[in-house]
Amino acid sequence: MTQDELKAAVGQAALHYVVPGEIVGVGTGSTVNKFIDALASMKDRIKGAVSSSNASTERLRAIGVPVFDATEVGELSVYIDGADEIDPRGYMVKGGGAALTREKIVAALSRRFVCIADESKVVPVLGKFPLPVEVIPMAARRIAALFEAKGGQAQVRLKDGVPLVTDNGQHILDVRGLQIADPLAFESEVNQWPGVVTVGVFAHQKASVCLLGTLSGVKTIEY
Repeated sequence: MTQDELKAAVGQAALHYVVPGEIVGVGTGSTVNKFIDALASMKDRIKGAVSSSNASTERLRAIGVPVFDATEVGELSVYIDGADEIDPRGYMVKGGGAALTREKIVAALSRRFVCIADESKVVPVLGKFPLPVEVIPMAARRIAALFEAKGGQAQVRLKDGVPLVTDNGQHILDVRGLQIADPLAFESEVNQWPGVVTVGVFAHQKASVCLLGTLSGVKTIEY
């Protein structure tokens, strides 16, 4: 199976976790796009979705799924999203699609986080994928220096030669060269740095379940 086919397989498998009659939390990215495509088959059996990005909102509305603002719901039964990395404990790095802050907000609203990924995303220790950090632009230089003190190299993410602007109007730092052995402590520390909106370590909002696309089929891992 190609990577695209693996993504489609886990997207289809995630339908099992969607609760009929309820609102589902929907993430962002190429694997989630496959889930949204699969969700079209049961759109009439759900109340709607809360989306973590403008791009996912547009895709959901295009298939006829009503999209609610996060402020309109008190709690979600499930949030379904991908990951850039996931370790053996269900801790993740996310934010390759620049939607990490809204992803973390929707994850925090949800009782269960179902991660959908292919097996290339599994790592023994987080840090191989450049760590996305959403920052207020005026703080970017200082935050980059703090990461350098930890052995990382931080660069502002560019799009068309200028800093990428997130859905929240902020910038992204991508940090390379880290080994995140204690994701919970790391997330807690970095989130306290002035100017950090969200760090892309998902440890406090870790995965409950991972649907992992492998060459032998979809593997279900519970944490």
